[in-house]
Amino acid sequence: MLDRSIGEFSRFIVIALGTTILGFITNHWWLALCAGLTCYLFWLLYQQNRFDRWLSNGRRGPAPTNFGVWGDISDDFYRLQRRHRKEKQKLHSMLRRVQGSTSALREGIVALEDEGNLAWWNPAAGQMLRLQTDDAGQPLVNFVRDPRFVEHMHQRMLEPNNKTQEPITLPAPGDDSRILQMEVTRFGQDEALVIVRDVTRLHNLEQMRRDFVANVSHELRTPLTVIAGYLETLQFSGQAPSNWDRPLAQMSDQTVRMTSLVNDLLLLARLETSERDSGRDRVSVRELMERVAGEARSLSGERHEISVHCAEDCTLTGDAGELHSAFANLAFNAVKYSPDGGPIELRWKTDSAGGHYSVKDSGIGIDPMHIPRLTERFYRVDAGRSRESGGTGLGLAIVKHVLLRHGANMSVTSMPGRGSTFILNFPIKKLTLASSA
Repeated sequence: MLDRSIGEFSRFIVIALGTTILGFITNHWWLALCAGLTCYLFWLLYQQNRFDRWLSNGRRGPAPTNFGVWGDISDDFYRLQRRHRKEKQKLHSMLRRVQGSTSALREGIVALEDEGNLAWWNPAAGQMLRLQTDDAGQPLVNFVRDPRFVEHMHQRMLEPNNKTQEPITLPAPGDDSRILQMEVTRFGQDEALVIVRDVTRLHNLEQMRRDFVANVSHELRTPLTVIAGYLETLQFSGQAPSNWDRPLAQMSDQTVRMTSLVNDLLLLARLETSERDSGRDRVSVRELMERVAGEARSLSGERHEISVHCAEDCTLTGDAGELHSAFANLAFNAVKYSPDGGPIELRWKTDSAGGHYSVKDSGIGIDPMHIPRLTERFYRVDAGRSRESGGTGLGLAIVKHVLLRHGANMSVTSMPGRGSTFILNFPIKKLTLASSA
């Protein structure tokens, strides 16, 4: 820029000196100087006018050919114009490739802008959500009106970094026979990407599995009750031969274990099929923890030191039976997997994020590689040890579904040989402090 200014200033000096010398020769130096400078000024204005008209016409074609500083400016604009055109072509080409690749996907992709308005979608999304070309610019919630999706989208827009929120499953708009899974991911300022998947087949298979488990479990209760009754009669009647005592005791133990498994399967089926967040009981956390601790001491047979720490009592809003099941399952697991004499701590604390119930033991611990799968049905870190303890392998799966129904989540910290800590995190909206109750 400095070089151009110096060049233009040099031209001005040359014209001024030339016209002054010409004026001295003709004895009218001031008149010649004024005429020269006037011509120079008109020349600059002429070039500026040409450049301005080119800009006003939308910069069609190359920049006008000028000289001097305006020539340099025109050349720069021409180079910028060519670079912009190449980048625009490259961007269009990339956009066409992206649109072409997303058009081949079976998953639906919807791009949102301006706080939820439709910007673009691929054919799969248009088919699943019944979107038309002229729907662009309208809010997505005008087409997916399910209140659960509206709340899910609102939460994702407000908390883009929340990794605990799972995709939402709901019927397709205008077609209840199709089940869609939708996940909203926010990026930028007010933009978001919605991934839509057709999970109808998976949903139907899952429903068949639930119905099968529920029906089989229900049908098993009657024969198990009959078997348990006859075994109890034979054991305490005194009429069975003495060499039958051990087989009868083993059969009785396995009948109890089978009954416990059936009861857990029925509870899981009920948790999966009933509506979430349906409980409205007000449960005192301190009373619940004391009751669970008493049951854990009975299970332990005074082999463990079980302590309760609840500095600030409050009430949890939810289903009392389900909350008891979740709290007790963690305490019972600590008893089963802790060595005799090992301490077990049941602790409750509240903070700005909500309420936290933790169970800390001094047991065998868990390798971190197993932690992501702990809530799977029948998943066992050590199958042999789990069978010895009499567990069904469904306790943590039940805890998971209870937490889902109460808008809560679970975190686990553990190392082999150093014990484990299980923490249930309840949202602040589920709590009521005893002082404000």
